[in-house]
Amino acid sequence: MNDASPTAAPLLSPGDPPAFEIVNPAGKARLLFVCDHASKAVPRRLDRLGITEAELSQHVGWDIGAAAMTRWLADRFDAPAVLAGYSRLVIDCNRRFDDPTSIPEVSDRIVVPANRNLSPAERKARQDACFTPYHDAVAALLDRFQAEGRVPAILSMHSFTPVFDAKHRPWHVGLLWHKDDRLAKPLLSALAADPAVSVGDNEPYSGASPHAYTMPVHGMARGLPHIQFEVRQDLIGDEEGAHRWAQRLHRALAAVLADDTIYTVRHY
Repeated sequence: MNDASPTAAPLLSPGDPPAFEIVNPAGKARLLFVCDHASKAVPRRLDRLGITEAELSQHVGWDIGAAAMTRWLADRFDAPAVLAGYSRLVIDCNRRFDDPTSIPEVSDRIVVPANRNLSPAERKARQDACFTPYHDAVAALLDRFQAEGRVPAILSMHSFTPVFDAKHRPWHVGLLWHKDDRLAKPLLSALAADPAVSVGDNEPYSGASPHAYTMPVHGMARGLPHIQFEVRQDLIGDEEGAHRWAQRLHRALAAVLADDTIYTVRHY
């Protein structure tokens, strides 16, 4: 891809999946689930980004198991959920536009040829087609909650690879948070009550990372209670594992979310 590449035509063509999916849009719970890396899809015009299907199916392409957990939890809680429709290698829906990992040229040593030397117009085409519609959908649901006079909690679903950069990650599940501890503290306690579960507090990433987009924009800026879950991918690599861990998260969440005091707008 370079400045000579055609940019007038829309990035998405007939037969491409939509930029986002809304699950259970009429859900009654005071919750919104979001899944930034739900899909490994690539627009047809980008020709699988020049990498193999096997490479795209690895953790660099999407958050393995995260979509399945999101769907299960949205159904069980009767809550709406928004799932991003395209691979994080097309554009990362949890990164600012100016972040170098927004459209990575290399991810965990996998070179992505179609991401090299992109023009500003090509980058904007990906933002307009894949990033902005997803976040507009999240914002619209949050606006609806506000119009109804309800304050929701936002639960962001992710997964992480058990080994990254030759370093083993021992945690089964991590909770990412920054200043708002309304969900983090009770959830850490609830999950840690199971001796078989290794819980990471801001592991394997930090909720204070300057790279993140979704929780700062939709949670922190609005003053809504929010948390980001990270579940290790080898535990949720199939439907059975994803549902088993969704059930475990559901048990921890159910008691925490029953506390009416968390559903207030609070800026930190």
